[in-house]
Amino acid sequence: MKNINNYLAKVLNVPIEKVNMCSLHYEIKKIPKNQFLLQYGEICRYIFFVEKGLLKMYSIDKNGKEHIIQFAPESWLISDRSSLYFNEKSIYYIEAVEDCEILFLHPDFFNKLVEQFPNSIERSDILLQKHIRSLQNRINSLLGETAEERYLKFIKMYPDLLLRVPQWMIASYLGITPESLSRVRKELARKNFVADK
Repeated sequence: MKNINNYLAKVLNVPIEKVNMCSLHYEIKKIPKNQFLLQYGEICRYIFFVEKGLLKMYSIDKNGKEHIIQFAPESWLISDRSSLYFNEKSIYYIEAVEDCEILFLHPDFFNKLVEQFPNSIERSDILLQKHIRSLQNRINSLLGETAEERYLKFIKMYPDLLLRVPQWMIASYLGITPESLSRVRKELARKNFVADK
């Protein structure tokens, strides 16, 4: 469990010699590609930590179009927080894009962590604030930035996903058509070619 142990030690400040104790509060499961961890109308019961593989969270509109809200590669957390914490039926799907190893964290995982390791409370709070900031920035990006600006931010946030997901998924995340994404990539390639001359 290399990724979760690194996450607990480096991100949440759990003493390295104690990280194995945390395994009491999660289950690990192998999830094959295209399997759902959450579907529309279900109650989300877990926070998912990606030990290996890639997940995506998305909604489907009334026309059947998929809108990707988030990708979660290795060492990322993903969940429908509204469903998890307010017991609401989810409006999202969480699906495996690749074969995965996923840790199913119980909703009180972080509370138990703080009880055992009080030094982790500050780190846990910072993580929550960063998550909220990220969501706010994503909303602002979708409302006010060009497709090119959104694409460049995507590359910065998910540097290794360009070779792992099809172009239509990236376009869905950016809120544009695959054709528009092709134009953006061609224009960036042209700019880089001109700059290199």
